[in-house]
Amino acid sequence: MLRDGSLPRVNPVVDLYNAISLRFAVPVGGENLAAYVGRPVLTIATGSEVFDTVKDGQPAQENPEAGEVVWRDDRGVTCRRWNWRQGVRTRLGADARRMWFILESLDPMPIDALHDAGAALGDGLRAMLPKAQIQTSLLTAGGREAEPA
Repeated sequence: MLRDGSLPRVNPVVDLYNAISLRFAVPVGGENLAAYVGRPVLTIATGSEVFDTVKDGQPAQENPEAGEVVWRDDRGVTCRRWNWRQGVRTRLGADARRMWFILESLDPMPIDALHDAGAALGDGLRAMLPKAQIQTSLLTAGGREAEPA
């Protein structure tokens, strides 16, 4: 976006959540849940974790910086720098049938704005995938599910 003023086209679902991210100024990521090994966890990297990526068009592995905020599973890092750098293994492709979306907010973002972003994502997904079953949860610090708003 910063390079040429437009978002690169990936696929309709990724394009949707990228647009939601810009519209609401919130990190949004989409993951192929079927590609996860164990549960997704938001954590601070030690720097020794493995992150599968692409560099100069070729598969590559990197390690996040120690102290970096990452999403990971039992196999390695799935997304770096909150939802900014998506890993190869869990990225959403046209074959994904079980998708997991993460919308992250930090103070001072009002919780209502986060709910609005989530509702816009859900509306867009329902328009594209009318038979989709959508569930939402609000997690608090420590991964605990909050009471519904």
